[in-house]
Amino acid sequence: MSKTTGPVSVMICGAGHSGSTLLGMILGSHSRTFYMGEGGKARYLGDTRKPLRKRVCKICGEACPVWSGFEWDGERPLHAAVADHVGKPVIIDSTKDEAWIRARAAETVAVGGRAVLILLGRDGRAVVNSRIRKYPDRDPEGQIRDWVDKMASSEALFAAFEGPKIRVRYEDLATSTEAVARALCAVVGLDFEPGMLRFSETEQHVLGGNSGTQFIVAREQMKDPDEAFVSLSDRTRDYYENHSGDIELDLRWREEMSPAHLALFEDLAASANAAFKWEG
Repeated sequence: MSKTTGPVSVMICGAGHSGSTLLGMILGSHSRTFYMGEGGKARYLGDTRKPLRKRVCKICGEACPVWSGFEWDGERPLHAAVADHVGKPVIIDSTKDEAWIRARAAETVAVGGRAVLILLGRDGRAVVNSRIRKYPDRDPEGQIRDWVDKMASSEALFAAFEGPKIRVRYEDLATSTEAVARALCAVVGLDFEPGMLRFSETEQHVLGGNSGTQFIVAREQMKDPDEAFVSLSDRTRDYYENHSGDIELDLRWREEMSPAHLALFEDLAASANAAFKWEG
């Protein structure tokens, strides 16, 4: 890894439900990295006014050996503080808010570190279907427009970002994982390690993020998986309880998305989805 005097901040932008938890855990399985999950949740650690799921490790809960002993005053550069706390020089943060990413990048560079940006894309039909599954009471048209707007703001952030950066497609990550992981390591400044491909075997401590992917890890990490903090909703239980634990391409949208929602998506987002459309 190229030498810096501060931490390396690796930040993931894009839309939620695009596979950032999986990407973060793969990168976080390197011996020199730590995946903190959605770093923005560090603001809520110890704040009992917030729901428990927003202020504790999603794997361990309140007894987490990492997050139960960490405090952030909002002043010290966050990724530098986490790097010191965990003893790893590379911190991965999947908070997707553009202002958050710009702030963390600036403070990392200010203390002699290096900021890296990953733009994670996924077929918008899969993203919208996942959101409709999770939020069935929300307006589908609004869900589609939100995805279009989020990808536009993510693209603008990526274009303006002055540090090392790389685009990744979720579908490529899931089907050509080693090639993508090697490309990511080259941009971050790491040597590829084969153990990165076995993310479920690596100890993980994440804030926020996708409960399904976290359940796969908890199943391997916890001596008694029933003691894991993460839980599955009825909408996703069957899929993840029967998951192999390997890296698999999730194409549930092809069976789940209704013809009406598909037609609405094509009407509102076909051009925006042209760069992300997956026909494999």
